[in-house]
Amino acid sequence: MYAGTATATASVATAAVLGAGMLLMSNPGAPLPDAPATLRTVQQAGPVRHATDAMARGPRVYAHRGASAYAPENTLVAVDRADALGFDWVENDVQLTRDGVPVVMHDTGLKRTTNAEEVFPDRAPWAVKDFTAAEISRLDAGSWFGARYAGTRVPTLRQFLRRLGHNRQNLLLEIKSPGTYPGIERVTLKVLNEEGWLDRAHVRDRLVIQSFGAGSVRTVHALRPDVVTGFLGAPAVAKLPAYAEFTDQINPPSAGLSGGYVAAVHALKGPHGKKLQVSPWTVNDAASARKVDGMGVDGIITNAPDVVRAATKG
Repeated sequence: MYAGTATATASVATAAVLGAGMLLMSNPGAPLPDAPATLRTVQQAGPVRHATDAMARGPRVYAHRGASAYAPENTLVAVDRADALGFDWVENDVQLTRDGVPVVMHDTGLKRTTNAEEVFPDRAPWAVKDFTAAEISRLDAGSWFGARYAGTRVPTLRQFLRRLGHNRQNLLLEIKSPGTYPGIERVTLKVLNEEGWLDRAHVRDRLVIQSFGAGSVRTVHALRPDVVTGFLGAPAVAKLPAYAEFTDQINPPSAGLSGGYVAAVHALKGPHGKKLQVSPWTVNDAASARKVDGMGVDGIITNAPDVVRAATKG
């Protein structure tokens, strides 16, 4: 999600998306080495864990880029940290490599959270779109966060999905910078389908696809009308009915959010005939969590899910 959360993450750390695929397209490129095939078996085995939702009296808590206050964002380590804290829902960001492989990375550039500048000194500005999946697999995506995370890798979407499946977690997937990656919606849906994430159970209970790009959300809805979608932003109240034609959630920044706006969103039904939901971002402290909870939001997107859970459950 938005780049400004890096600073917030650091401060919090200190203080405390039916059936078989219908998508036809060319091979998007060879993925990075994936997790063992056994993970796919585990993903399909047993009931989905919903302990957090079952216990929660407050809004659903989404671990933003994993539990990114406590582990390097958008990595498998951050997914596992969210799992260890007891959180079922993980948010991530998806982009495409030069050879068309979806990888999990927030910034359109690799410089902030990897050692790309060191490994590829002559490749400035180190944009994700300019590197192959194999090249990105060489990068250290953990040392920037702390020495103990040295050697942590940038996961492919496949790897990320398999880890979520292994942990029986759910996914709030953000299609990042869609204007930079024409066709990213089809590629992303293709991988989701191949990994079993577009079956009835996942689509009903375990997956939401969102984006800051309204056109991208519209495209996902057109390709897979069954998938739950979200728009990242705060459209004017007068424009909300148009958004309700293709999105199930309006997920705005928490700054400036009001109870009146939440009520205006809730007054509308989305494409699946259910009340539009609201999940603001990025809420990282107890006071802000209590404030938006008091507005009646449905979810909260946070780097520090434990802090928000404690604040909204009393």
